[in-house]
Amino acid sequence: MPSMNDLVRQHTALGDSDLEWLHLLVSEWQLLSDLSFADLVLWVPTRDGTRYVSVAQMRPNTGPTSYQDDMVGHLVPRGRRPLLDAALDEGRIVREGDPEWREEVPVRVESIPVRREGRVLGVIARNTNLLTVRTPSRLELTYLQSASDLAQMIAAGTFPFPDQQVDMDASPRVGDGLIRLDADGVVQYASPNALSAYHRLGLAADLVGCNLGSTTAELAPSRGPVDEALSKVASGWAPREFEIESAEGVIQLRAIPLKPKGTRVGSLVLLRDVTELRRRERELITKDATIREIHHRVKNNLQTVAALLRLQARRIDSERGREALEEAVRRVGSIAIVHETLSQNLDERVEFDEIADRVLAMVAEISPGKVTGRRTGRFGILDAEVATPLSMVLTEILQNALEHGFREGDRGAVEVSAVRGGTSKDARLLVTVTDDGVGLPEGFDPHRSGNLGLQIVRTLVEGELGGTFDMVAAPGRGTQVLLDIPVIVPK
Repeated sequence: MPSMNDLVRQHTALGDSDLEWLHLLVSEWQLLSDLSFADLVLWVPTRDGTRYVSVAQMRPNTGPTSYQDDMVGHLVPRGRRPLLDAALDEGRIVREGDPEWREEVPVRVESIPVRREGRVLGVIARNTNLLTVRTPSRLELTYLQSASDLAQMIAAGTFPFPDQQVDMDASPRVGDGLIRLDADGVVQYASPNALSAYHRLGLAADLVGCNLGSTTAELAPSRGPVDEALSKVASGWAPREFEIESAEGVIQLRAIPLKPKGTRVGSLVLLRDVTELRRRERELITKDATIREIHHRVKNNLQTVAALLRLQARRIDSERGREALEEAVRRVGSIAIVHETLSQNLDERVEFDEIADRVLAMVAEISPGKVTGRRTGRFGILDAEVATPLSMVLTEILQNALEHGFREGDRGAVEVSAVRGGTSKDARLLVTVTDDGVGLPEGFDPHRSGNLGLQIVRTLVEGELGGTFDMVAAPGRGTQVLLDIPVIVPK
C-alpha cells in the first residue's frame, strides 16, 4: 500500500507544510472516528482538479466498519461524489442526501472540509454504518456531540492543535474514559470508566456537577503553587496531557478544548487509569538499578581479586609462579571489563567493540612498544552471556600470540578482525586474530595442545559459546586464529 507522502506528492499540488498538517490530522483522527462511530477517509483533490485521491483511512474502535476493503490509493472523478464536491467548493460540512447501500448495509455519508490557514486542503468522508443503529444512550449522545464539535473545528482549521504533538500509543483513548465539561469546567457527563478512575484517586461522590479542576486539585497531593495550574489544566482551558498521582492510584489525562465556532463551549477530557502500568515501570526501574549495582559490585570484587593476585605475584621469587599469577590477573581483568560495561547499561547487552579494544590494550602491556595491536571490523552489540566468555577467549588468544608468537626483542603486529554475518535466525560472528610472528611449531595441533590458555579457549568456544576454533598458519608469516561463534541478534 502506498504511503500518504507518496500519494500526496504524486497526485496533488500540496506543499510540505500542507502535508505536515495532514499528518498531524491523521495522528489525531482516531479520536474523531471513535466519537463518531464512523469510518473516516481523507480525500485530496488531484493536481489538475479533476479527481480525488484517498490518502488515509481510519476505522472506529467503537462501532462496525462501513468499508471492508482498504480505500487508500483509490481515485474518483469529480462529480461522482457530490458531497465531496460541495464540501471542497463551499468549505462547509455537508450532510445532505439519503444513506448509501453497500453490500446490503445502509451507510450515512458526511463530508468535512479540512482547512488550513484559510485554504481547504481536502475532505474527510465520514461513513457511519446504520445497520446497528438504536436509541442512543447518554454516552453515545455525548460522543456524537463531541464529534460534531471536533468536525466543526477541523472545518474551521482550529483542530488539530499545531503546537501539541501527541503520542497516540501512549495517550488515553475514548474507550479508556471520557469526561465532557461545559465552558466553566463543570462536568456535564462522565463515562463509567472515567468515574471508576476518579474513584481510584479517592473520590467518594459522583463527578457530574463538580468543577473538574478544583476536584482534581483536591484529590492530588498538595504541591503548593502548582495546584492552581493543575486546576486550570484539568478544567480544559488548554490542550495538555498530564498525570495525577495520589496514594491510591495514578490517572493520565488529556484535555481538549472545544471551540466549534471560535468560542470555547467546553472541553473533552480523556483519561486512563495507569496505576498498574506505573507500578510495573517502577518495579522495572528498581530491577534495572539492582542489576546494574550487582554488576558494579562484581566488577569491584574482581578488581580486588586482581589486585590481590598482583600483590602476591610481586612477593613470589619463582619466575614461572609470577607469570602464572600475572596471567590470572589478566583473565580476571577481562571479565571485570564486561561487568563494568554492563553496570552502565539498561539491559544485559554490551557494545563489544569497546571491550575488545580495552582487552587488546590490556594484553599489549605484556610487550610495551614492541608489538602493536589493532582492531578491524565491528563485533557489534552482544548479549552478556556471549560477551563474558568471548572477552576471556580474546584475552587468552592475544596473550598466547604475544608470549609465544614473538621472540624476545622482536617487533611485530597483532590484528583482531570481526565480521557479523548470517541471517537473523542464524547470525554468526567470525573473529580472526592474526600475528606476524614466528608461526606454529611443526606438527602443532591446537585441539590437543596441553597449553592452559588454549584449553580455556577450546572449552569456552566449543562448550559455552557453541562455536568452532582453529589455529592455522597465516598467509605469508605468523599465525592465524579463527573463531566462528553463533550470536543472538538484538531486537
